[in-house]
Amino acid sequence: MHDRIDAILSSYGRDRANLIPILQSVQAELGYLSEEAMLRIADYLGVPESQVYGVASFYAQFRFTPTGRNRIMVCRGTACHVRGAPRILDEIQQVLNIREGETTSDMEYTLETVACIGCCALSPCMMINREVYAKLTPTKVREVFSKGGQEQ
Repeated sequence: MHDRIDAILSSYGRDRANLIPILQSVQAELGYLSEEAMLRIADYLGVPESQVYGVASFYAQFRFTPTGRNRIMVCRGTACHVRGAPRILDEIQQVLNIREGETTSDMEYTLETVACIGCCALSPCMMINREVYAKLTPTKVREVFSKGGQEQ
């Protein structure tokens, strides 16, 4: 991990204005911002560690824990909510034995909700990575996860 972080840092100047792009690049490479990564970023830019953490914790895009290989995003938009998204979320949580914001112990799935996927006519829906699953029911959710529900 050390070398991967150093490779990213070396592609940026030591200007404090590079903090957010560096955080984005490190997260894109590692999948999250580890404590080690944030310490190395602070050292590289010559800023306090608290500043790096403060910026990273301010923006919702940054994560501090590893994510699963497959990211599940359940839509909680109005159309999906009205058509049963809370039941869909409950079913996924039961099937995978995790709550929203958690990752399965085998690091296969991370479960999140999002404001809108943009598939309102197909509600309720979810995405697993880049694949949309539409007009979901609890039965369809169980079928998706019994087949693996992940991108190959």
